[in-house]
Amino acid sequence: MVYGVVADSRARQSGSSWFQALRQVFPLFVIMRVVVLVGTCLSMLYMSADYSSDGKPPGVIWEAWNRLDTTAFNAIATNGYTDLYRSAFFPLQPLLIHPFYLIMGNAFLAGLVLSNVACLVMMVVLYRLVREDFDAERAERTVLYLVIFPTAFFFAAAYNESLFLCLALLSFYQMRRGRWLLAGLFGFFACLTRSAGLLLLVPFIYEYLRQREFQVKRIHFDIGSAALFPLGIGLFALYCFLQLGDLLAFSHAQALWDRHLQWPWYGMGNSISIILRSNLLSFYSLRNLTDLIPALLVLVLLVLSFAGPWRLPRSHWSYGLYAIALYVFIQLVPVDASRQIPLQSMGRLMLEIFPAFIVLAGIGKHRIVHWGYVLISGQVFFFLLSQFVTQRWMV
Repeated sequence: MVYGVVADSRARQSGSSWFQALRQVFPLFVIMRVVVLVGTCLSMLYMSADYSSDGKPPGVIWEAWNRLDTTAFNAIATNGYTDLYRSAFFPLQPLLIHPFYLIMGNAFLAGLVLSNVACLVMMVVLYRLVREDFDAERAERTVLYLVIFPTAFFFAAAYNESLFLCLALLSFYQMRRGRWLLAGLFGFFACLTRSAGLLLLVPFIYEYLRQREFQVKRIHFDIGSAALFPLGIGLFALYCFLQLGDLLAFSHAQALWDRHLQWPWYGMGNSISIILRSNLLSFYSLRNLTDLIPALLVLVLLVLSFAGPWRLPRSHWSYGLYAIALYVFIQLVPVDASRQIPLQSMGRLMLEIFPAFIVLAGIGKHRIVHWGYVLISGQVFFFLLSQFVTQRWMV
């Protein structure tokens, strides 16, 4: 009887903590959606001649977001995997879009709803994770710094950034609390969203051993939950074999995007080279800078997570280990240098490395760092958003 009362009390306390986290991040979530809407509307000016009295139908605002990866997810959700090209997109996002599509009759709208709901959940989990492992002030800054990162407008798009980061954070949260089966389940779904989900094995193994004081005799059968991570990749690989005749279709599809396995410094080195030999204000120079600078910023933050006054304590090394593994993984498949944009999509992929924003939030205690980041990042956010919705080359 006493156990039941205690368990009920803990459940109520946990539910209350999640609700408090929701109340904390929801205003910011709404504000950022208003920012995205206003930015999209104002960006329409780039598509109109000065002093023109011609207007555009309201539907243009939504259709401006229906491009690139969004169209691929829509096609998979409605028609399935019909060619090798589409296998580069992992299945959970289109699988979740499909039932909403059947209800709404519009796969694009269904994808927008899914991504934005996943974004809200992601913000709640991130806040709760950082608050419990650090403090409330740092949690607030971490969420703020993430959602105003220059490429964070992709959280509002029908891409799978929101869903992947949401699932990765849920898995990470359960690891930190020693709930191995739940961590494995969320990791399984993260792997069905992006191949990078497999790297959650790194913090899983470290956390499992750390919480057992690195004693082999304390390892139990629950470590088998780690098998759920590769299971997600394996199931998609099996599907690709049955549907397309290629077990590694999702990997081979990268070549169709001019991406090939390279040394981790290949993309950055080529990007710097292109910048140095181009006019500073040329398209290729500026375009490379928008990818290179976020990648360099995150790299610096990863170094600071292990060295210097803002380094993470040993009990939190799983954050840094996951961030480094994910960062290196992302750098391994750059775009061929012949395309002149070797770090294409790098700024967007940096969103997934959430530990970097926790370190930045620690440095953000200094007002000059805080306001410098907020103002500069916010300005670039608005510019890149306008580039994206006006059909410019921004992925």
